[in-house]
Formats: sequence, C-alpha cells, structure tokens
Amino acid sequence: MRRLKHLDFLWDVLLLACTSFGGPQVHFALFLDRLVKKRAYLTEEELFEIQALCSVLPGPTSTQMITAIGLKRGGASLAYLTLFIWITPAVLIMTLAAYGMTFLRNNSILHYVLPVGIGLILQAGWYMAKKVITGPMYIIILLVTLFLGIAFHSPYIFPLVLVLGGVVSSFNYKDFPRQTKHKFVIPWANFHLYWGFLLFLALLGHFTDYFPIRLFENFYRNGSLVFGGGHILAPVLYTEFVEFKQLISSDAFLTGMALSQTLPGPVFAFTSYLGVLLMKDYGLVGELAGSLIGALGIFLPGTFLIFFVFRIWGQLKQYRFIRASLAGIQAASVGLTLVAVFTFTRPLVVDAEFISLGIVAAAFVLAEKTKIPAILLFGLALIAGIIGI
Repeated sequence: MRRLKHLDFLWDVLLLACTSFGGPQVHFALFLDRLVKKRAYLTEEELFEIQALCSVLPGPTSTQMITAIGLKRGGASLAYLTLFIWITPAVLIMTLAAYGMTFLRNNSILHYVLPVGIGLILQAGWYMAKKVITGPMYIIILLVTLFLGIAFHSPYIFPLVLVLGGVVSSFNYKDFPRQTKHKFVIPWANFHLYWGFLLFLALLGHFTDYFPIRLFENFYRNGSLVFGGGHILAPVLYTEFVEFKQLISSDAFLTGMALSQTLPGPVFAFTSYLGVLLMKDYGLVGELAGSLIGALGIFLPGTFLIFFVFRIWGQLKQYRFIRASLAGIQAASVGLTLVAVFTFTRPLVVDAEFISLGIVAAAFVLAEKTKIPAILLFGLALIAGIIGI
C-alpha cells in the first residue's frame, strides 16, 4: 500500500512536470492545488514552510521544493526519484531545442519570443514585490540590489546582495515571537557532499584542464551560488559564458533562454541546452554528454543542500533572526529580478527595437491583468515570427 501511494505521488509529480508553466511563483500555486488540496500529501502549513526554506537556498527553488516533499514523504530514495521525474521532460525538450538550433537557419522566427519572456520576468518581479516590499527598509534593499547588480557585472554579486539583504533584515528579529529552543543536532553528510564536490571539481578541472570537467564545475558552481530561480540564473550564465568567456553567441544564448520560458517544469533545465551548444566540438556523443553535464551540474548542489537543510529546518527556525532574515532575502530577490529585466532589455533599447519593447510591455500587462497562459503568449509570438509580422 505504501508503494502504491508513492506511485500515485510520482504520477502527480510527472503531471506537474508536464503542465507547470510559469516559474517558481506559478509552480508554488500548482503544488498547493494538487499536492495539498487535492491529494493531501502534506498540509498547507508544511508547504509554506518548505517554500520559505527553499527561498533562502541557492539553486532551483521549485525543484528543491518538490524534492523536499518527496524527502518528507518517503526518504532519500523517493526524493531522488521525484527529482528525476520532475526535471526529465524539460531537460529532454531543451536538449532537442539545442539540436534544432544547430540547424536553424532563420532565427527571425524567434524574434518576438524573447520580448515576451522579458515581460513575464518583469511580471514575476512585480508579483514578488507586492508580497515582500512592505516597508522602507525593504525598498532600500531592493534599490541597493538593483544598483549593485547593474553596476557590477560579476556572477558573485548575486549571492552577496542576498546575504546582505538577509543580514540587514535580521535586525528586525524583535518583531518575531520567541520559540522554545532545543539542542541543535546537525547531520553534516550532505553539506560535506555539497562543498566537497565543488572543491573536487575545481581542483580536477584545474589540474587536468579538460573542458568537459571545467564545464561541469562551471555549472555546479553556478548552481551552488544562484538564488531566486531561473530568471536569476540566466543573467549569471550570460555574464559567464557570453560576456566573460565568449564560449557562446549572444543570439544563441538569448534564444535558448526565451525558449526555456515556454516549457513546463524547471527553467534551470536551460543548462542542458547550453551544455549541448558548448560541447558541439565533441560530436554527437559529446553534445549528449553536454546536456547531461548541464543538468547534473546545475541540479546537484541544490539537491545536496535541501537534503542537508531540510533535516535541520525545524531547529533553524527556532531562532528569530533566521525568520527575520527571510524578508530581506526576498526583497533582494526582487531587485535581482529587475536586474535580469535590465540585462535582457538593454540590447533592445540600444538597437531602438520599439516594437519589441512594446511587446515586453504588452506581455507584462496581459500576464498581470488576465489569466492567459504563458504558453499561449509564447505561441502567438512564435506565430508572429513565422509569418513575418
């Protein structure tokens, strides 16, 4: 009977993986509807706690949430099965998309897809802002994050501003009630896997100088440091692979980023697309390996962390400053969302692409004011590109 319950749970995960469009905010609503209200796999309070926990960890928030639910229900084995089923559809589609890009001659058919993606990212930021920007301190955190993110084009600025936001808001700890404290017991195994694997990959890549290993390290490092979802990951990877290392063209990157917004499941699966393109000099097998490197590299660190932190979450939240820091981290996440919008909109402004800027605004308004599915907006943008509007 227990195994049958797990099969039901995994089937629900598969359905969510194939139908969950829209990023972490939408994913949370779908998890609440299906996993809590319809299936009662956990309570609403438990889901909100998991969401709060994952929001302060680096890595793919939605993936960590659903992995944590699997861990809560059936231990490590079910958690890994949950992770595999959740990411597989998006990884397969993004891998096929990368092969399609290899032979795509007319990129103009995707011309309007990127502006729609930017509009939806802007709407996600606006949605988050209405929830978490509740006072002057959080406005200041948002503005400082926005300034630092735009002024310093470094992948390392993102975790820094999130930590600073959390530290600043933690001084509001007196606004939170005290809780009875218990002895703190920490199972360190998964945390040691998290940092030990990062150190191992860095050293191995340095001494072997073997490109696939260095690529694995790049994805694993970014998966270890990126907070806030796929719309935060994209500008970080753009900075590293396009601007710093010049390993992939801006057009190919932005096209893949826009395509990833159309898919259900985790947006972090975008790294499978990048892995294929970055390994194109290694032949078909190398490209497939690149897809696997991208997926494993980006999802493993967040998985190690959620296994570690979920087991001590009940102990962590007994401290008021931990609970108080969440609001500052969320405010900084809003700022980083706006940095992403700026990064992707800047080329449109420089090139005076007023039609594309209008599409950004239209996509934002439609996403904010209507219930039109994101996939429909992207479909209309694709059709417009095909017929050459």
